[in-house]
Amino acid sequence: MGDGELLTACGLVKSYGGVRALDGVGISLRGGEVHALVGENGAGKSTLVGILSGTSTPDEGTVRAARETRSGGIAVVSQELSLFPDLTVRENLYPHLPPRRFGLLDRRAMDRAARPVLAELGLDIDPGTPLAELTLADRQLTEIARALLRRPQVLVLDEPTSALPAAAVDRLEHVLRALTARGIAVLYVTHFLEEVMRFAQRVTVLRDGRVALAGVHRADVDVPELVTAMLGGAPPGPVRRSRVAGDGPPSVVLSGVSVPGRLTDVTFTVRDGEVVGVAGLQGAGHLTALEVVCGRTGISAGRVDVGGRGLPRSLRAAVRAGVAFVPSDRKRYGLMTGRTVWENVTAVSRLSLGRGGMLPSRARLIRSTSALTDRLRLRGAPDDIVARLSGGNQQKVVFAKWLAIEPRIVVLDDPTRGVDIGVRAEMHRIIGELAASGAAVLTASTDPAELAELCDRVLVFVRGRLVGEVHGGQLTEHALAVAMQSGVTRTARH
Repeated sequence: MGDGELLTACGLVKSYGGVRALDGVGISLRGGEVHALVGENGAGKSTLVGILSGTSTPDEGTVRAARETRSGGIAVVSQELSLFPDLTVRENLYPHLPPRRFGLLDRRAMDRAARPVLAELGLDIDPGTPLAELTLADRQLTEIARALLRRPQVLVLDEPTSALPAAAVDRLEHVLRALTARGIAVLYVTHFLEEVMRFAQRVTVLRDGRVALAGVHRADVDVPELVTAMLGGAPPGPVRRSRVAGDGPPSVVLSGVSVPGRLTDVTFTVRDGEVVGVAGLQGAGHLTALEVVCGRTGISAGRVDVGGRGLPRSLRAAVRAGVAFVPSDRKRYGLMTGRTVWENVTAVSRLSLGRGGMLPSRARLIRSTSALTDRLRLRGAPDDIVARLSGGNQQKVVFAKWLAIEPRIVVLDDPTRGVDIGVRAEMHRIIGELAASGAAVLTASTDPAELAELCDRVLVFVRGRLVGEVHGGQLTEHALAVAMQSGVTRTARH
């Protein structure tokens, strides 16, 4: 092994059912640096991580670890969280061999070790807090904390910022600096190329199971070159929608809506043919507004009308009103991971296809699934088990499931979380097509640039109140960031 190398792999080959996921892949991880791993969904990143961490065995090739790595171990923080929402933060931090005293759990020792790590990540929470009470962003940080408590020599972070707000990403940058200063090697798997340029010292690009760029220094490559290496050609251009006037009939109306501790006197309308964004810092209330529209959260005051049917009392009632809901936490709300792609994609549409007691044939369901997955460039067959797909491809399955019902109202919570740049552009095109067909689209995103690119206007929330909106020529990433922080919208309308 070379100087400073803690983990190296050479000539890795791995096939699944005749499909070669890795074809001669190699990588080296050095202590004291962040090594970024990028590539399209299905490029082989998850397979490589599985082999490096020891959860999967290559068909060919070798993996070698330095002595200190073998003693300190490798910790992996997966994009798909492996936490237990019914347990406390403390119990999730110590799933194996927790400290004991006189045969009993030593909660004081657990908390003494956990508090500095939680504080390092900016998590000001009591370890006894039930995990279910945390936001998705804080659950993701909790998973990182659990990995750090193992004191690994190699830390693998798989899409660690996909659900994090900007402030949490800044905290993670400080943590990465502290870890590399201790000599830890970090493998940073991400779709956010700006994070590669910000965090990493070296970068490896996979394409179709092969190495397209091998451990190049960050200073020797730029974002367009990374995209070209990922896609094998010119990067897709941004999707620019013509802003609509918003004069169609209203599909979603909230008037004076309040939810205790979360929303106060919120009023807005979404009309047919519009793409309307909601934005805010963590806990600002914008995601609660989506939950109200989807029937997942009740209200204490005000009036709601969704699809001409009033306030949906449940997600099922919202679906009957023509509402599609694409959640950010796909594993918890959006997927049956143990079922096939076609069973997931047709889960909602089967209810309407099978009228009169006649269920559609399996062949018909598979044909409709194939049409949707081809449209989304999903890498996987209709009969594939969803759990075996990459995180980005799982997100496409969720998206396809709701496209299958041809919705009139589309609610999206971070719809492109964990997908690559090419698929993101394709999803944006499809969202634009839905609006052009007359659907009303209401969307949130942890990326203000995405909202500025995709939306006709964006509603800004601060501390549970709708403070205004940004639209027209003022709708930029910078304007949204300022409005979310200050509560001031230069083009505010109420």
